[in-house]
Amino acid sequence: MTVYAGARVVTPGGVLDRGWVSVEDGRIAAVGADAPPAGAHQLSGGWLLPGFIDVHVHGGGGFDVTKSCADMRAAVEFHRRHGTTRTLVSLMAAPVDALCEQLGWVRDLVHDGLVFGAHLEGPFLSAARCGAQNHAHVLELPGALDLVRELVAAGVIAAIGHTDATYEQASAAFAAGARLATHLFNAMGPISHRAPGAAIAALDSDTILELINDGVHVHEGLVRVVTNAAPDRVVLVTDAVSAAGAGDGCYTLGDRDVVVQDGEARLSGSTSLAGSTLTMDEAVRRLVREVGLPITTAAVAAAATPARLLGIEDLCGSIAAGLDADLVHLDDDLAVAAVMSRGAWL
Repeated sequence: MTVYAGARVVTPGGVLDRGWVSVEDGRIAAVGADAPPAGAHQLSGGWLLPGFIDVHVHGGGGFDVTKSCADMRAAVEFHRRHGTTRTLVSLMAAPVDALCEQLGWVRDLVHDGLVFGAHLEGPFLSAARCGAQNHAHVLELPGALDLVRELVAAGVIAAIGHTDATYEQASAAFAAGARLATHLFNAMGPISHRAPGAAIAALDSDTILELINDGVHVHEGLVRVVTNAAPDRVVLVTDAVSAAGAGDGCYTLGDRDVVVQDGEARLSGSTSLAGSTLTMDEAVRRLVREVGLPITTAAVAAAATPARLLGIEDLCGSIAAGLDADLVHLDDDLAVAAVMSRGAWL
């Protein structure tokens, strides 16, 4: 057993300014708020948070998850170094054969313990709100509510996004069992006081709300309002493309060309945003520094709530005895100092 002390520990009950965490056999054995046991390993100040869980990511480090199994693995490894210890790999709208092949890669990485599963961002999208998705692969079919019910019955998390649905239509989908709003506000219809649209329907339900907190997709004021209104329903996501961590230049997102300038990813020849260059540690840092919310709120949005969404809150998502030892050590500036996955430092 190894005991770690010397950092402020962010737990479900609050911040332990002089806390410590003991790790044994890949799991958290105990969490303490008093003097640590003798022989504790001293961390160099900063904060200890639960490992981040990103449920929406397309690439990173120069690697696009749709290109090959090796590229998918490399993108996941890139984000692990930024604190993401559990990942859903996001796939774009594409021909069914291509999606099946990519899902095979996801299966292999699940077996290797690198990812938790797949997120299919399509092909059932609104042509009017498909964003950077390829129009040729988008399927708009009647019977959406029946599809939601069928997915839910099969144990799939149904999400509402890239939608032109009205408030009433989106509310019906949430009532039918949809549990997630994909990147809230983005690729949704406009909000009007007489026709509030899908985004307000999501806020008015009990669904989980994805937010891309990069300062580009959603204004900080709106991030603050939504998170304060529903602190246990917001999930920070990156929606990162291959350009994350790789700098400005030309990249791909699935079969689409993307140009990144000043850190903003846009569809080539268009002003449409095409994912982000965000990492989860930056999303957490921005929530505390720019948005002005407590680090405890950031930890919930980056770990505890996505774990609850995926039904793995008894496995990870918080710093609590009995859970996997997935930990992120941030320095005083909230930059990643070290990442632990299942008890092993990366």
